[in-house]
Amino acid sequence: MRFAARCYLAKINARKVRKDGERNRNGIDSRLPQMNLNEIKNVLIVGLGLLGGSYAKALTRNGFDVKVITLNQDDIDYAMGEGFISGGTTEVDPELIANSQLIIFALYPHTFIEWIEQYGSLIKSGTVITDVTGVKGCIVEKVQNMLPSGVEFISAHPMAGKETCGVRNADDSIFKKANYIVVPTNRNTPDGIRLCCDLGRVLGFNDISSLTVRQHDEMIAFLSQLTHGIAISLMCANGDPNLVRYTGDSFRDLTRIANINDEMWSELFLANREALLLEMDGYREAFDRLYDTIKLGDRDAMRDMMKLSSARRKTFNEGEKLI
Repeated sequence: MRFAARCYLAKINARKVRKDGERNRNGIDSRLPQMNLNEIKNVLIVGLGLLGGSYAKALTRNGFDVKVITLNQDDIDYAMGEGFISGGTTEVDPELIANSQLIIFALYPHTFIEWIEQYGSLIKSGTVITDVTGVKGCIVEKVQNMLPSGVEFISAHPMAGKETCGVRNADDSIFKKANYIVVPTNRNTPDGIRLCCDLGRVLGFNDISSLTVRQHDEMIAFLSQLTHGIAISLMCANGDPNLVRYTGDSFRDLTRIANINDEMWSELFLANREALLLEMDGYREAFDRLYDTIKLGDRDAMRDMMKLSSARRKTFNEGEKLI
């Protein structure tokens, strides 16, 4: 199944510009004043960690005035000292929120929902908000339902990161060879979707695609969550303390992502439980097939699996889409 399509070519049938005065289910006027990314000057990032800091670096480099709301003053001081934000606060500042044309939420899913519940009313009409959240089914509709009239939430997922966390590890070069997924619904306007795509380009992402909420969570269960689960399981399968003395690059490469933020990833796994369990079942079946070829000495069947694996992996090397 082909999950993704180029952002400008994606056909989202439910997304249409409505007549004057008509509003969608969330009370958002579908004919919001047109806003292009190049018309935006003031950007607010809520949550200054690895991704929030990396966004701030890229946006500041491209001439945007970036301010932040985050928990720790030390993080604000560090980012200001490094010159990739112009200011910030650990308090929710109504004036700062009202003056921001674009707000980017770099928070865990439950924290994002709680923030909108408590402070979403402070966001002014005409503002566009987006996020970096790794699951969508548990947040997109909830957030859209809570927003004031005239505020548009267009969700996105930067497929980039590091094994480390925190603003001191922020690095916008992680976007250069990475993918950026825009996740629109029928409540989003063409202008909002276009702005989010343009944001991905300004940040420096290599490829920008569009998925529905359901497609996103199904895809992320396989490409991201399952792979992290495999790395975790592999590291937990053998406790020999001397393995580090003998390992080669293949083991290091396969377990790079096993050094994991357990607070964040446990939340993501459970938030996408149904899709992830389905992909884990599929992986188990494939692993069992390989197990059986070895147990039965069926070299031809084993080689067939290896050839299929090699052919599919080559599509990544060639920068092609896996079908």
